[in-house]
Amino acid sequence: MSKEQVTINEIGQRLVQVLKTPEETEGQESFARAMELTKAYAASGSATHFSAVARLFYDLFEMFETGKDPRKG
Repeated sequence: MSKEQVTINEIGQRLVQVLKTPEETEGQESFARAMELTKAYAASGSATHFSAVARLFYDLFEMFETGKDPRKG
């Protein structure tokens, strides 16, 4: 499947796969990159609500998996 054809459901499935089997999953690099950036954001004090941190992580993971900005529908 090309990067352009990835659905929201597939992104969720990829994220679950990384959590279940991190050593064997293709999305491990995307997960690690998203986690590092999210941790930096959360530590900066810019986050006003915990849901903003969770949403940022998901959007970053999606961006690294698809190569597209998820905010640009």
